Amino acid sequence: MKNLIVADAPHFHSHNSTNRIMLDVVIALLPATIASVVIFGTKALIIDIVCVLSAIAGEALFNVIAKQKQTIADFSAVVTGLLLALNISTNVEIWQCVVGGVFATLVVKCLFGGLGKNFANPAITARVFMLVAFSSVAGGAAPVCVDLVSSATPLELIKNGAELPSLKDMFLGLHAGAIGETCIVALVLGFIYLLVRRVIKWHTPVVFIGTVFVLYLIATGSFSTALYEILSGGLFLGAIFMATDYVTTPITDKGRVVFALGCAVITFIIRYFCAYPEGVSFSILIMNLLVPYIEKYTASTPIGGVKHEGY
Repeated sequence: MKNLIVADAPHFHSHNSTNRIMLDVVIALLPATIASVVIFGTKALIIDIVCVLSAIAGEALFNVIAKQKQTIADFSAVVTGLLLALNISTNVEIWQCVVGGVFATLVVKCLFGGLGKNFANPAITARVFMLVAFSSVAGGAAPVCVDLVSSATPLELIKNGAELPSLKDMFLGLHAGAIGETCIVALVLGFIYLLVRRVIKWHTPVVFIGTVFVLYLIATGSFSTALYEILSGGLFLGAIFMATDYVTTPITDKGRVVFALGCAVITFIIRYFCAYPEGVSFSILIMNLLVPYIEKYTASTPIGGVKHEGY
């Protein structure tokens, strides 16, 4: 053997390159991105652009400092920046978006070895960082396309026992919240696209959302409350686009189900028992940390093979 090639996983040929997969995710996010601008106005467009450019700049800056080959052409930084943008509201200052975008790629991704080696989803981790660092990230902002005075999100309204938007408005996204989480129709369109393109499988989103619904149905005895809970907050956005991340989630179907169940239970506990109304970001981040253990105990043993301790 003259040449020994050492490379990161995966080690098999696929017709879908990293660039193609990331581009598919960007395309799937376009309906939610367009909806964010229509519903929340020019500020949402600025946030989308700034977060994407900041994420790209963070990765490019690291590569320059570390004297590494530029990797921004694989669209992964674009996906990270766009997901971060869709997870925050128009209350956020533009400079805070810059900090969040740079933190997502430079700290969470690049410092841990780059794409394929990060321990947690960069967009989720950056959002949690921003929640802790900047009070403006919590809560939502009222849409500009309808006459709404209150900027309270449906989850806050549920907590306070206040009047909720109609189900039609919930599906169309005509209520307060993060700019990319409100329009369920747009998110479902992105989900269908990813399924058709075989970028993701149905297990994680369906189990995640379905389990949250069942838990609320059991806890409250109200079908309506359970329905509003799954349509509120970042559940659809997180379940479809972040809990399905290739790098930070299990690779087996069984593992994906376990991961989704864990996310659902943690989300329910935070929303139902804690003062904080939302729990999707925290649940995905916590389960990201448990992925090595999930994969260890859900890995299949080859026929005729012996399952050894530690595998």
